[in-house]
Amino acid sequence: MKILNIDFENCFGIGKFKHEFDFEESNSYIIYAPNGTMKTSFSKTMQMISANEKPKDMVYAKKSKYHVLTDGNEIDKNSILIINAEDNTFDATNRISSFIASKELKERYESVYEALNVAKAELLKKLKAISKSNDCEGEYIGSFRESTNENFPDILQKHVKDFKDEINKITFRYNDVFDTKGNVKKFLIKHDGLLDEYVTNYNNIISNSRLFKLTSDNSFGTYQANVIMKSIEDNSYFDAGHTFVLEDGTKIQNSKELETLYQEELDKILADETLKKSFDKVDKAIGANVELRAFKKVVEEDNSLLVHLKNYDEFKQKAWTSYLSEIKDDAEALSELYELKKKELEVILNEAKKEVALWKSITDKFNARFYVPFEVTIGNQQDIILKQETAYLEFSYKDKNEVSIKQTKDNLLNILSKGEQRAYFILQFLFEIESRKQLEETSLLIFDDIADSFDYKNKYAIIEYISELHSSHNFKLLILTHNFDFYRTLSSRLDLSKHSYMTTKDQNRKINLVPGLYTGTIFKEYLKRPHDPKVFISLIAFVRNLIEYSDSAKTEECKTLTNCLHQSDDAQNIKVRDVKNIFKNKISKLKNAKFDFEDDISIQDFIFSVTETIIQEQAINEILLENKIILAMACRLKMEKYLIAKLPGFVLNIYHQTRSLSNDYKLKFPNSKNLILIDKVNLMTPENIHLNSFMYEPLIDMSVFHLIDLYKEITKMN
Repeated sequence: MKILNIDFENCFGIGKFKHEFDFEESNSYIIYAPNGTMKTSFSKTMQMISANEKPKDMVYAKKSKYHVLTDGNEIDKNSILIINAEDNTFDATNRISSFIASKELKERYESVYEALNVAKAELLKKLKAISKSNDCEGEYIGSFRESTNENFPDILQKHVKDFKDEINKITFRYNDVFDTKGNVKKFLIKHDGLLDEYVTNYNNIISNSRLFKLTSDNSFGTYQANVIMKSIEDNSYFDAGHTFVLEDGTKIQNSKELETLYQEELDKILADETLKKSFDKVDKAIGANVELRAFKKVVEEDNSLLVHLKNYDEFKQKAWTSYLSEIKDDAEALSELYELKKKELEVILNEAKKEVALWKSITDKFNARFYVPFEVTIGNQQDIILKQETAYLEFSYKDKNEVSIKQTKDNLLNILSKGEQRAYFILQFLFEIESRKQLEETSLLIFDDIADSFDYKNKYAIIEYISELHSSHNFKLLILTHNFDFYRTLSSRLDLSKHSYMTTKDQNRKINLVPGLYTGTIFKEYLKRPHDPKVFISLIAFVRNLIEYSDSAKTEECKTLTNCLHQSDDAQNIKVRDVKNIFKNKISKLKNAKFDFEDDISIQDFIFSVTETIIQEQAINEILLENKIILAMACRLKMEKYLIAKLPGFVLNIYHQTRSLSNDYKLKFPNSKNLILIDKVNLMTPENIHLNSFMYEPLIDMSVFHLIDLYKEITKMN
């Protein structure tokens, strides 16, 4: 990925945006986007493209256009990853198993499971045809599982010895008797007395039979007799000179005699009136439940099933044994294959254990770098690869000197602060990013205000991680933020001053990226060009602050510069010459500075003149701080002039003058339509004029067009 071309039209809040990023020049670009310009719209558009969805214009319903090209071709949607710490739905733990081992081991691992899955699928297909079960695998596992770690092949291995060549086949549909809702079992439990009555009567008949017998240890019933009859049906046993001798001395000399005796004894059981009455009671109870229609039909076809259903769960296992016995060869083949492949998996696991440093480094890195009251570990390390299970994370909460306590994810998120929750969500992205490191393809990472709401410790942890990614050949980074401090810090740490952008948005919603400004100290740059009228005016507040900090606010120079920013009796007497002289006397770098503008003009008239020049500019630079500083000054001066005219007799005092004038005006004119406008000036202009501690982030975020509109409104008011 060398060249990235973005071309968007009418995508959410973006009217038009077109730009080319050259990743041969830099692996990363940082974009400062004030609130409301493009950051969220850009991220949402890229997120939808990555999900193969269509971005759109949510407000005006204009036709959208969205093209993202890498080196002239449509971008691979899977290569895009949007990293937003507000995204609490993103869960990358299922990616852990994709990078706990090297690519070679992973391929071996997947090859083993592919062979197993193919064989298992074939067996389950046949098993479904026999049992008619809705979920052969799940229901078979549920019937036999003794441990949550056991899977289908595990259980099959344990019971394959029980599968027989000769069986009494189960002919009913599995779910007619063993229904998924458990209605049959509930019925049998509820009518346990009726079932006991039937079983008792059945056993009494068996006890008096010439063929069938019931003992305290075991029984010889229809099932056992069927097995014998099956084995001797070709008469070879009797042809060899053998005979059967029953308990009463009756001799059976051929298979036909045994079959006749079997049918006679079976008819006696079915014809028994007492047993019939017992069955009728059960049958009537079943019929009262509409959900048991299928079960009723099965029982009516074979009354003797009720005997087996007395031990419901045991009979369920016998049913599966019967079904699988019909495909005994296939079951044995899968069991043998699993035994063979399991050994291979164990070898892979042992080799993979040597490579755990990668995934362990992620949790270690998170625990070491982020200041949060919990530690994270990966819980089921072996099962991830041996059982093909999804990894899960374990969290231990520890606050100050308290004992560490394990917490679930949901409970942990309820405990954590907003910033700590964001750190948790970033952990999810760490797994996703680290898994992508193992791929040969390049990923485009888009960071959407990743450090917002973090304290400084965690903000610098993010910067450190981004710095590592910036140095990786696997990733190309677009870092979007409206946090100016983060923008400046990251630009400095990654040496991105030449690859930093700031966004502007015109009245047609067209987005432009302009070269980044103010990554260094703004006033240091101002001192290099004081001859620029805009810079000259902007330096008034800065130099005033310097005098206040280095000397006193009571000095004449400080008072003069303060008067430049307020309407007062002395303000109109202050000339541009006076301000120049203060600059030269107080700032050594300006001692020999040359100023090309007129000396004798009033400083306030000069401010208004430059303000009009800014407003008349054809292509106004929305980023330039000096434009915003001057507009703020002009707004306040115009407003004070209006207030003073409306409040005759007001005693002027340049300290807190604007606020005092506003308060008096509100008392005198509580219903004035200008109150909203006055409040706007008080809210929007102070930070632009009083650059306390030389912090100027509020100016960057504020739109120059808002200040222009404010100035025009105030001018009309006057």
